[in-house]
Amino acid sequence: MQIRVLGCSGSIAAGSRTTSFLVDDSVLIDAGTGVGDLTLEEMAAVDHIFITHSHLDHVLSIGLLADSVTRRRAALDRPPVLVHALPATIAALKMHVLNGIIWPDFTRLPTVDAPVLAFRAIQIGDIVEVAGRRIEVLSAAHTVPAVGYAVHSGEGAWVFTGDTGPNPALWQRLAQLRLRALVIETAFRDDEHELAAISGHLCPATLGQELARMPNNGFDVYITHIKPGEVEAVMAEIAALGDRHPVLALRSGQVLTFAD
Repeated sequence: MQIRVLGCSGSIAAGSRTTSFLVDDSVLIDAGTGVGDLTLEEMAAVDHIFITHSHLDHVLSIGLLADSVTRRRAALDRPPVLVHALPATIAALKMHVLNGIIWPDFTRLPTVDAPVLAFRAIQIGDIVEVAGRRIEVLSAAHTVPAVGYAVHSGEGAWVFTGDTGPNPALWQRLAQLRLRALVIETAFRDDEHELAAISGHLCPATLGQELARMPNNGFDVYITHIKPGEVEAVMAEIAALGDRHPVLALRSGQVLTFAD
């Protein structure tokens, strides 16, 4: 299994892309601005998009990807790209994005009978089998309905928490997994802990408290969703925690490989 980090920033700036991961060649997890770094051929190969929640930095490339690949997928007689998300997330996308005002409704285009996008509802605890992968829907605690994902391989699980504040339910499940790598957000510095709490995010202090819930070692921790210009400050505060897990800042363009 190969996971390519297309974007991992909490916002945009030169060299920064918002959240998206490409699993092997045909599955996206989230669809932030990082999707724009794919070639047109790579975009056309995407058959599934798993969305963590409805915030713009995680969904804005769904409609743009659909517009870009419509003709190529139609020429190849490819089925709709399936967008997997919570019912509340699907409702938000239909109402606020793919509504014919902000962007065309590609669940009805190029034709109602053969659209380029289709929605599939998921729930926490579901395990969806796509493209030879088992993708488990995990709990997240954010300001809108949200989830994380575990992608299972023979070597263990790669987990992306999505945007989340403190979340005991997540760690109860992770303790049951053979965890290989954990991608977890830390959006703010500790001096912005009140803002982190209000907005449903972590800061280094709360990250340390969350990691302490995990009883076992043997997995790597990658930090995502740090605001542009704040990476060094946030990572310095995380390093001061002295955690028992290797902790690194995730980088756009990074490739993580796990045995099947």
